[in-house]
Amino acid sequence: MKILTSNVYVGPNVYAHFPVIRHAVDVGILEQYPSVKLGKEFIDGLIEALPGLKEHGCSYGESGGFIRRLQEDEGTWIAHIWEHATLELQCMAGTEVTFGKTRGNGEVGQYDMVFQYKQRDVGLAAAELARNLLISVMPVNIQAQLQTKLEADFDFAEELSNFIRYAQRKEFGPSTQSLITAAEERHIPWLRLNQYSLVQFGHGKYQQRIQATITSQTNHIAVEISCDKEDTHNLLNDLGLPVPRQQMVYSAKDAIKAAKRIGLPVVLKPLNANHGRGVSIDLTTDEQINTAFDFAREQGTSRAVLVESFLTGLDHRMLVVNGELVAVAKRVPGHVVGDNKHTITQLIDIVNEDPRRGVGHEKVLTQLEMDSQATRLVEEAGYSVDTILPEGEIFYLRSTANLSTGGTAIDMTDVVHPDNKVMAERAIKAVGLDVGGVDFLTSDITQSYKDIGGGIVEVNAAPGFRMHVAPSHGKPRDVAGKVIDMLFPPNTPTCIPIAGITGTNGKTTTSRMLSHILKTAGHVVGMTSTDGVYVDGLLSVKGDMTGPVASQIVLRDPSVDIAVLETARGGIVRSGLGYRESNVAACINVQPDHLGLKGVDTLEQLAEIKRIVVEVAKDAVILNADDPLCLKMADHTQAKHLCYVTMNSGHGLVREHIRAGGRAVVLEKGINGEMITIFDNGAHIPLLWTHLIPATLEGKATHNVQNAMFAAALAYSLDKPLDAIQQGLRTFNTTFYQAPGRMNVFDEHPFRVILDYAHNADGVRHMSELATKLDVNGKRIAVLAAPGDRRDEDIENIAKAAAGHFDLYICRADDNLRGRGSDEVPQMLAATLKAQGISEDNILMIPDEVTATEKALSMANKDDLVIVFGDAITRCWKQIINFNGSEDNPAETVTKPVHTVVSMLNTDEPDPFILESGMKLVKDDRGVRIVSTIEEESD
Repeated sequence: MKILTSNVYVGPNVYAHFPVIRHAVDVGILEQYPSVKLGKEFIDGLIEALPGLKEHGCSYGESGGFIRRLQEDEGTWIAHIWEHATLELQCMAGTEVTFGKTRGNGEVGQYDMVFQYKQRDVGLAAAELARNLLISVMPVNIQAQLQTKLEADFDFAEELSNFIRYAQRKEFGPSTQSLITAAEERHIPWLRLNQYSLVQFGHGKYQQRIQATITSQTNHIAVEISCDKEDTHNLLNDLGLPVPRQQMVYSAKDAIKAAKRIGLPVVLKPLNANHGRGVSIDLTTDEQINTAFDFAREQGTSRAVLVESFLTGLDHRMLVVNGELVAVAKRVPGHVVGDNKHTITQLIDIVNEDPRRGVGHEKVLTQLEMDSQATRLVEEAGYSVDTILPEGEIFYLRSTANLSTGGTAIDMTDVVHPDNKVMAERAIKAVGLDVGGVDFLTSDITQSYKDIGGGIVEVNAAPGFRMHVAPSHGKPRDVAGKVIDMLFPPNTPTCIPIAGITGTNGKTTTSRMLSHILKTAGHVVGMTSTDGVYVDGLLSVKGDMTGPVASQIVLRDPSVDIAVLETARGGIVRSGLGYRESNVAACINVQPDHLGLKGVDTLEQLAEIKRIVVEVAKDAVILNADDPLCLKMADHTQAKHLCYVTMNSGHGLVREHIRAGGRAVVLEKGINGEMITIFDNGAHIPLLWTHLIPATLEGKATHNVQNAMFAAALAYSLDKPLDAIQQGLRTFNTTFYQAPGRMNVFDEHPFRVILDYAHNADGVRHMSELATKLDVNGKRIAVLAAPGDRRDEDIENIAKAAAGHFDLYICRADDNLRGRGSDEVPQMLAATLKAQGISEDNILMIPDEVTATEKALSMANKDDLVIVFGDAITRCWKQIINFNGSEDNPAETVTKPVHTVVSMLNTDEPDPFILESGMKLVKDDRGVRIVSTIEEESD
């Protein structure tokens, strides 16, 4: 039972639209032992250890379904059982997860085991413990044959307890989790910012943060006041609010004097601790005060200790949010009730059998413990742990009523007296907290403190919510919802618009074009790309930043008001998306690249991965209607609008889509040029002539015409004005500084040089066709290369794409050979070019990129064209602009007037669309799309 490889997906992925972990596992000889063959003892032992498995529905979809899978016919296989055990262990630790999927990966005994998680380390640890548990309940003779061995002293009960405690250290506490739940109910996204309780709600400029129940609106000085119990006491006392008498001391001797001055009994507490730590109550003797002073000093961070008059009454926590009392809970310290039969230890065990009690914050209530404080109280009462308490005697194991130490809570919100309500709200307002808890002692919360007495013993910043959201008795209160509604009042934005862009070629240029349009429209844009992360046009992080980490850098930036997220195959395969949903999404194309890597072997598999970006868009999806694999994605989105992009105005499906009121961006042909046109809900909107877009080189760079069409479609779907889209495209240039490595033109030599990062056949084809279209009076020279980790056929296809378009080919290798020999790739390229009819005299092999580029520049004469397919883009560009072999000869760009365009609905262009076998056309309120008539196999 080996784990071969693992992927932790942080967002939508090929398995689910939420976080999952994938383990590629090898079960070895256990492939021969389905559950029935492992025996009844194995099944019974597993169910005894994990009784919650009885509720798993599995493929049957109802409780008991998984048990049937274990017991029926020959049973189910161990990887599938491992998946369910992993899920159940997380549930036992307090993390509700339900999704799992296990499938063979084609190799005998090897499976992809996928399961949901909430916290990464907990999910991984659950899988490890599940494996050990399964091995421990297997027959001994099977265990002996396994390569994975258990430690001799493996004890599942002990390991489970350790795992639950570990999970609680890693997972959110109940208060933080309640806030996250409330945010999710309001469709507000969240991001965990550290390994503790720092959480961001919302994205970009609209974000708010919490740490536990401290919010980004919590006043720092208010927290400081609440943490200083003396300041809090004096502040409330000055306002006439009920507080006990109090004195601060620095020694046990002074504490005894203060107690006598205030009047016994007294309470001792640290100056600055919380959660009831270090508090001792009802102290009547010098010895007790001495002990309590040392205990308070030990638990606090200050040398000072407070001595207070002891108020009698019941402990109540009154929670105030945004100036309003939203919940009241009566708290009862952890205790046992005598029955004249059992010892104190036995009574604790009986109380802990309550299924609502668990380890730490695992469940609604916390288990009682016989720790040092409980032992002290037992001894002070003259008892021992073996004492049998009389019938009905209540014995408190804690002097404070915190739930984290085994206390219980009773909701009293609906019966609190109005005077007490006003008192609590005044107290929190006086301290200055947006969220605060008042600890109030009174014999009856339903009566006014003015009549029966009572007092505020503490005001807490970051109050716990557990007692309110899950009281032991009474009505749960949505206090977390009150906090979220305070942070995000009704009709307040929570998210910035997100545009997700994917495809094989054109992603980066389209992302840059769209970002430029949005900046023109007045936005602060956060953009991820293969060049880096940009915020408001400035480079923030350099490198290939197209994965989930980069997305979250943008979404966490408080200055960003719109996000453009280029999303590449690698990040999706490795970790999924870095966002749960987007407003708009585009898939530009699906072309052969990176095939044979990371389990992606076919174009269909590559399309399935890129489709995830499309699946999570909610407002609009933009698809390349000229690419059949993109076209098929239309049936996998629930977005409100479906927009097609086509460069063929005769496209039959797009024409029907437009007639049905659908949205499309079409390249329509005129007498002397081509017009980018938007169709939407019956409207025909001419946008811009392609020759007016500098990035298209007068419309000849058709790949950038298509990129501009996608950028326009995305901007239009983001409700940007037409003039902003037009101005953005008119002013976007593919200069090195605006789009490094994307058709960067340099005309400062007597010859023209174009630098491009094209590294697959489709990209090289577009650039090679551009070389043919451009007016060149001299020769055309190409510096050609291919990444070494591509399949042989992909490298050969790159050479085929370039063949016939240039007069001279210089074949080189990348700096990173990626497993190839130093001249292996140049040799392959040269051999393919020769096979395509290119004369050997017109092919040079220079493996080094710098030397190859230098050779091309040196060989170029006046009016030549040099296209460098570069890898080290910055180095190449510097080499090009600093080349000293010629004098300046800047080129002029002449634009041609164009006046007439033929609408797609009236064109005579041939229709390239062919409906494949097994597909059909479907029309709805979004327009027309193709869907498969073949039903997918269910899990």
